[in-house]
Amino acid sequence: MSTFWRYVKIQAFVLLCGIVGPIFLAIYFASGAQPIMKWMFWAGLAITALDVLIALGITSMGARSAAKTQALEQTGVLALAQVVGIHETGTRINEQPLVKIDLQISGPGIAPFASQDRVLASITRLPMITNRKLVALVDPTTMEYQIDWERSGLVSGMMPATFTIAEDNRTYDLTGQTGPLMEILQILKTNNIGMNNMIDLRSNPAARQQVQAIVRRAAAQAPPPAPAQAGPPSAPTYPSAPPPAPPEPSTAQRLQELETLRATGAISDDEYTVKRQQILADL
Repeated sequence: MSTFWRYVKIQAFVLLCGIVGPIFLAIYFASGAQPIMKWMFWAGLAITALDVLIALGITSMGARSAAKTQALEQTGVLALAQVVGIHETGTRINEQPLVKIDLQISGPGIAPFASQDRVLASITRLPMITNRKLVALVDPTTMEYQIDWERSGLVSGMMPATFTIAEDNRTYDLTGQTGPLMEILQILKTNNIGMNNMIDLRSNPAARQQVQAIVRRAAAQAPPPAPAQAGPPSAPTYPSAPPPAPPEPSTAQRLQELETLRATGAISDDEYTVKRQQILADL
């Protein structure tokens, strides 16, 4: 999106929120610019000017952020950011908790370093955070970075990662395999191939061969499934043992269930805060 159209959208939103200024101006001129209404002219003019300045400021911030993201996408290094700590801040923005996370970041061509970041733990981001594996774009010169949530969803296992190789007549599932997926993401980034729900590499034979090699290697290194053991042909029948207890839900599942309970009104905000702190304390 161009800076101009970004400004137009933000200006429209700000004017909608601060429509008092234009209304004052409209009333003043509609009344024939009477001297007694002069205060309404100056008040409307000041409010409208403030609306414009706010829109310009927000546009400038958005443009700088977009430029930084674009620069990191072009020259940055894809790095694995492991979450080694999660802390509550007690702050919520748009009903979403703001959390502080401790990161250990490492990647090709950069020295590993530790950092701390504040992020909104939305419903979609929360499972990635609790899974403790994120993807960051790092500037190798300044070590500035941004968390790439789209790529993080793939590496953390929140998004399926299946690869179909026609020559093998087989579909490989690499979901949650951090190492191979990071290599594949680096190849896609090097070849300027964007992240979509489905990527067709037939138009880029070099990238296709590299990705296929990684997929096959990862499949070969995966442990084979354990063979099913057949029982004796004529074994006596005994009462079956009780079924094993279901596995304990993961931290991400517990937090998602808690968010759902809160969203549906099943628990209060105070109960939500206490239970959330208990879940995070168990990490």
